[in-house]
Amino acid sequence: MALSLFRTLYARLAVGLFLLLMIVGGLFTALSLYSVREYTAAVNQELNRDIARNLVSDRNLVTDGQLNQTELKKLFHLYMTIHPGIEIYLLDATGQILSYSADPAKIKRNHVSLEPIDTLLAEPETFPLPGDDPRSHDRRKVFSVTPVPIENGPSGYLYVVLRGEEYDVVESMVHGKQLLRMGGGALAISLVIGLLAGLVFFHLLTRRLSRLTGRVEAFDLSGESRIHKPDAGVPPPGDDIDYLAGRFEQMAERIGAQVDLLKEKDHQRRQLVAQVSHDLRTPLASIQGYLEALKMKQAQLSADEQARFLEVALSETLRLGRLVDELFELAALEAREKQPSPEPLVLAELLHDVVQKHQPEAVRESVRLRIGRADGVRVVADIAMTERILDNLIGNALVHSPAGSDVMLEVQRDDTSAVMTVADAGPGIDPADLDHLFEPFYQGVTAAHTGHAGLGLAITARLVALQGGQIDVSNDGPSGGARFRVRLPLAG
Repeated sequence: MALSLFRTLYARLAVGLFLLLMIVGGLFTALSLYSVREYTAAVNQELNRDIARNLVSDRNLVTDGQLNQTELKKLFHLYMTIHPGIEIYLLDATGQILSYSADPAKIKRNHVSLEPIDTLLAEPETFPLPGDDPRSHDRRKVFSVTPVPIENGPSGYLYVVLRGEEYDVVESMVHGKQLLRMGGGALAISLVIGLLAGLVFFHLLTRRLSRLTGRVEAFDLSGESRIHKPDAGVPPPGDDIDYLAGRFEQMAERIGAQVDLLKEKDHQRRQLVAQVSHDLRTPLASIQGYLEALKMKQAQLSADEQARFLEVALSETLRLGRLVDELFELAALEAREKQPSPEPLVLAELLHDVVQKHQPEAVRESVRLRIGRADGVRVVADIAMTERILDNLIGNALVHSPAGSDVMLEVQRDDTSAVMTVADAGPGIDPADLDHLFEPFYQGVTAAHTGHAGLGLAITARLVALQGGQIDVSNDGPSGGARFRVRLPLAG
């Protein structure tokens, strides 16, 4: 349980915040100590920058232009007693230490760099400016300095280290206690308050993520096809989390729609298999029946009866072959294995050619094929596919048209496309069938007697779609029959 809790985003953010606050607190403490030390050194040097000169003038160290060695020794002894925080050194003109007030055993240098001394004498306002500490090989401290005459040589310097060894010891003790008492307490209070504020903020931030996670888990475990949310289709305004939640709703809706579509496709596949099995079984059973009858009763049948049996079997064989061809064609179109090769063509010319091809069939059915308006409009289309579309629509119209009626064909141009119309004078289409007419194997009530498998219009619709066109049907023919309209894109 504890391990799973630690894996949550809130717990990881809390740990990250704690570590961040500790790092920031440590850096702040270090920088504060450094700043305090620099500030204290600057104040100390500015406050005591004239102490060396004052010592020389107050203690009468220079008499008749010469350094009074007796007074200098008294000065060393006096300040070691009353002001142990400073250390006094006498330097020659080269920075060599000649005398000092410190413990000789603790002196590590015998020479002091003159560069900071010259800088401070030239620019007294420069602070903090550290100089060499004779008690260390590398440590530097703030100082005060003044020139003094040296016997038998050029003028030297009275060099006063303002933060001597005694000062360092006392400062370390006081500073450590104060840091533990004040700095540590302030740091702890700041960390606690910052951590609590961060935890509250992270809770408010991750609460929505937790809700979103719960919805994702509920969607995964519920087994429902979609999430029922009134605003699922529109991402709500807000930050990235709100946007993510909205996108999840949209994704869930799409997944649900795709699941529903898959279910529908699976249902159609089952129906397709059943319909194909039925449509294949019917002509096969008819062929088998007539051939078996012909085999068993061949001696008893007359020549005319044998010819009739063979004619029926051949007709069913042709019907079976046509069904298999349509199945392969529909499968190729569904898989997009057949792609159009569009080129400019005049629809009216193609329409006349197709009508001439179907005239013998129209004569057999006692139906007149008539071309009405035929605009010389040019389209970009695949000639073979467009001819196949006209073949299917005209053949379908001839089957459903009563004897003595007309099938009207037209080619017109509208604003964006060329429109081919095939209208028959048959019984029309039941309104309940209009929305399903272009589905594979769908047969309306009026088509049940035709003997077709219901693939022609499905193939036609896919041929039209492959060419970027549209097809629709309505019951507004010349005598109340069906009217099919095919729109194809214009050339140019």
